[in-house]
Amino acid sequence: MNASTRYIAPAGFEPMLNRIVNLLPKLGISVLNSRELAVRGRKSGEWRTTMVNLMVDADGARYLVAPRGQTQWVRNLRVAGGGELRLGRKTETFTATEVPDADKVPLLRLYLKRWGWEVGKFFEGVTKDATDAELAAIAPGFPVFRVS
Repeated sequence: MNASTRYIAPAGFEPMLNRIVNLLPKLGISVLNSRELAVRGRKSGEWRTTMVNLMVDADGARYLVAPRGQTQWVRNLRVAGGGELRLGRKTETFTATEVPDADKVPLLRLYLKRWGWEVGKFFEGVTKDATDAELAAIAPGFPVFRVS
């Protein structure tokens, strides 16, 4: 599997657990800055939703990271160029700019510091303590978008 096709599908009990966890933002409950991401489908034009961790860096910039790789929401977001972040009844429209691989290292490190306990299994043994070279090596397989 190369970076352009890297995708880790939910397995075992994960689909059932994901359905439960995806209810939280709909109920207005944010766990560590989670949101419901809504993006128009690239083929159907229908709204597609999933829960994401909205990351804020030290400068206040906001990012979405796809720890599972080239997911449907990533592919849809690339085409749509934006979407909505929802929490309960609050909806925020945003535009997204994909971050180049060369700029991902500090963002991936920050993401792993905040959510490594939750998503670490998708990072193939790479942790927040990895070297810059190790993070740069995996960066192409982890899409990152700046949200504005």
